[in-house]
Amino acid sequence: MATIRTKTRKDGSKSYLAQIIRRNPKYQESRTFDKESFAKKWAIKREKEIDADIAAGIAPKKLSAIRVTLGNAIDRYLEENRIAMGDTKTQVLRTIRNEYEIAGLRCDQITSPDIVAFANQLWLRPNINSGATVNNYIEHLSAVFNVASAMWGFALDNEEMRKARAALKRLGLTAKSKERTRRPTLDELDKLMAYFENASAHDPRTLPMHRLLAFAIFSTRRTGEICRITWEDYETSNEDSNRVLVRDLKHPGDKLGNDTWCDLPDPCAAILSATPKTDSRIFPYHSDTVSRRFTQACKFLGIEDLHFHDMRHEGTSRLCEMGLSIQLVANVTGHRSWTSLQRYSHIRKHGDQFENWKWLAAVT
Repeated sequence: MATIRTKTRKDGSKSYLAQIIRRNPKYQESRTFDKESFAKKWAIKREKEIDADIAAGIAPKKLSAIRVTLGNAIDRYLEENRIAMGDTKTQVLRTIRNEYEIAGLRCDQITSPDIVAFANQLWLRPNINSGATVNNYIEHLSAVFNVASAMWGFALDNEEMRKARAALKRLGLTAKSKERTRRPTLDELDKLMAYFENASAHDPRTLPMHRLLAFAIFSTRRTGEICRITWEDYETSNEDSNRVLVRDLKHPGDKLGNDTWCDLPDPCAAILSATPKTDSRIFPYHSDTVSRRFTQACKFLGIEDLHFHDMRHEGTSRLCEMGLSIQLVANVTGHRSWTSLQRYSHIRKHGDQFENWKWLAAVT
């Protein structure tokens, strides 16, 4: 009988190790899953295969000795990739691995029609409603195709992926992400801050979302970056020159070790001074939890099409409206190329709309 053991990862999430052991002949096999139900399903299937081999007098062969599937390739990619991956990419690959038939296909049998069929299945997911989202799934899966053959000798054909991507683009099933221009209104921010402050007052143990929201606007930091910053990464001085070391700053070419000092404009220092030191991290929370709480609040308040990440856009626009040069704005946002900030070049200087923001007193 297979055993299922629960393990806790470094990020706090659970994994389930299914282990099969046979005494005569001596044999052992195990595999890790994100969901207990998947672990049980795999264990039942593999036990039948193993016991059938034993009954027929055949020595059982481990999965690694059988022609590998796309799911095996994804597992290997997740286990051996030493480049820091974002939470989204990791979750996307795990979703493909655990929930889609293509993961069960042998690497040497996957063709472009299989990939196109997978993309069509993605459109049936309730939370997918754009070609940009489907493109993200295909993009992350392509990363596995790019290394599987050279690294592990797996027969994933990059040419099949290339043909599939070309077909998906022509069919309109995939598309590039549109640049978001959504900014919160002051009225929307009033509602959100009141909602979060009230939640914190009722339960001090809950996430201080009002403080996280304000810091996101004024620092222009991404959700994941905010949740990674430690107190040691924060540098303040008596000359109003405050900055923070953003580790693994998001960049298309460098995913790991891209540590960058970014300026912290007012009133970030005041917000951090009012933040209790309960952990080595300033905001010791998971970025997914922060985004989820924000989405739940927007839904409750009837605020449409607003993401927590939009606070970065709001903060960057604020700096431009205050009249800061592109260079000074880049020192805050962490952009390496000023061309990335060209979308803000049309913004006219007209002051800081947060100068007398009533919620500053609640977070400082």
